[in-house]
Amino acid sequence: MKRISLAPAAIALALFACAALAEEEKPAAEGPELKGGAEQWSYAIGVQIGSDFKRTGMALDAEALKAGILDALAGKPRLSQKDLAAAMMKLRMEGQRKMSEAAGNNEKAGKEFLAGNAIKEGVTTTKSGLQYEVMKEGEGANPVATDTVKVHYRGTLIDGTEFDSSYSRGQPATFPLNGVIPGWTEGVQLMKPGAKYRFFVPSGLAYGARGAGKVIGPNATLIFEVELLAIEEKK
Repeated sequence: MKRISLAPAAIALALFACAALAEEEKPAAEGPELKGGAEQWSYAIGVQIGSDFKRTGMALDAEALKAGILDALAGKPRLSQKDLAAAMMKLRMEGQRKMSEAAGNNEKAGKEFLAGNAIKEGVTTTKSGLQYEVMKEGEGANPVATDTVKVHYRGTLIDGTEFDSSYSRGQPATFPLNGVIPGWTEGVQLMKPGAKYRFFVPSGLAYGARGAGKVIGPNATLIFEVELLAIEEKK
């Protein structure tokens, strides 16, 4: 069985996840005091594990998980290597099943949403399947794929769940147009500085079957409100 090692960056990510969760939910009334050092990073790893399983919707037995950690630290696992490998195989198969189910549901929901959205007034569909709505026109030249642009944006799922926003961060984003998802590369080239568009991005022009992060599932259709602030001068 392959062992999983946690690099400092992974621990930092887990600590970030712990802090984010703490903002949303009150800490449990019972449990060890998290004074610092090993206590906090151990708890952070636990939060990361729990968050990952919660996101996938897979069942996790907290007591068995705790026992497994303690037995491993003591060097006395209760299952043989063969049984451990079989259990991990079942876990992977269940994870793949869940992902496949989510991908199918997201694909169906996305197609239905885009079909209904395409007939709405003000919505245009391009040859690629990208849909857009002009919220505000701009002035000047359109960017090309090799340009670097400065934008403000907000991204949501079709159910309204926000997964990213430069507005929330209080700072616009700057990036090369050929370094983002295809829906952005195509869509932003339709804009002029000062314009604000709403893009409805099919999964094939977004993150596809792999999804992205903890919110964007496989085959998810995405909605972006994008404000083109400027086209950066080429150096």
